[in-house]
Amino acid sequence: MLEEIIIKNGIVIDPEQDTIEVKEIGVRDGLLVAPQDISSSNVKYIDAEGCYVSPGFIDMHVHIFTEHTELGIEADLVGIEQGVTTVVDAGSSGYSDYSTFKEKVIKSSRTEVLSFLNISRKGLTNGSSELANLEDLMSLGEAKEIFEKEPSIVGLKARMSGSVVKNRGIKPLEHARMVADHINVPIMVHIGNPPPNLEEIFPLLRRGDIVTHAFHGKKYGILNAEGLLIPEAMEALKKGVLFDIGHGTDSFSYETLMKFRDKYDDSFTTSTDIYLKNYQNPVGSLMNTMSKLLELGIPLMEVVKTVTSRAAKSLSSSDIGTLALGTTADITIFKKIEQRTILTDSMGVELEASQILKPHMVLKDGKVVQL
Repeated sequence: MLEEIIIKNGIVIDPEQDTIEVKEIGVRDGLLVAPQDISSSNVKYIDAEGCYVSPGFIDMHVHIFTEHTELGIEADLVGIEQGVTTVVDAGSSGYSDYSTFKEKVIKSSRTEVLSFLNISRKGLTNGSSELANLEDLMSLGEAKEIFEKEPSIVGLKARMSGSVVKNRGIKPLEHARMVADHINVPIMVHIGNPPPNLEEIFPLLRRGDIVTHAFHGKKYGILNAEGLLIPEAMEALKKGVLFDIGHGTDSFSYETLMKFRDKYDDSFTTSTDIYLKNYQNPVGSLMNTMSKLLELGIPLMEVVKTVTSRAAKSLSSSDIGTLALGTTADITIFKKIEQRTILTDSMGVELEASQILKPHMVLKDGKVVQL
């Protein structure tokens, strides 16, 4: 028997069509279809009055390798239970432990789990200085093998800050560049405290690569003292490198983001870098992070794009982050609640918000998940 659903009365946000309007959404056997094509007498109606209906949200930077890393938090806790249908683990696992990650996390989660594979074989399972020993770097042969076998791996992850690379400087990223070029995948690069400096990092990046923590408020970031992009960052954007928020514990500054937006018309993605120690504060959830952007004056349509169509494009996926007919019915239904809330960035700067986004319901593969 066909399983058919119509979502009615919701305010539908379609980031690819750039529209926000009240209309119906149809689902048949897990796929999006035109509502007029549903004719079953057993159709299930979902009344989304007072809610926004969007493609399923994507959080492209999380750490969910529970039990095997100090950071790991449950995927469903920060995923489907928070209105996020797809999460991307950003380098918690490497070549050596990916099979464990697959069994313990991917297969056991209701949330769809993708991953950027750490360029270190050990990932974060052996501490947070995984790139200090060049002998631990994944070989090209190992990369070819695992990327051919595992479709859930969407790219490489390289954390390029002093505490991670120690005295190895730019060498781990040079190696990641070589591997990525040979197997044609993007690199997600974490930036933080040097060394290496951004002047060394950015020239190694190519179209489709992602800079996470792009808007941190530490010294030696993407902006100079005058609030202008350093030349290397500007050149990276021109090449098609994507900037990602990657909120984290100390990697997102309201001031840095707004200075960037004040002078540059470049798009970015929104992710949380959520893990055990920052889950309660300052991150909270992807919708909490999105609420911060709304309070900064960024329009709802753009905020939704940063976690749907734009994120999906960065992952080279055409089946998530979309409401296109025939694609998988991953849908986030959420509300904008009038509620006084203090929203804090990673620098401790507080915003007093009058409204906040809250998850109401999701459809994952066309199946309803009540929240």
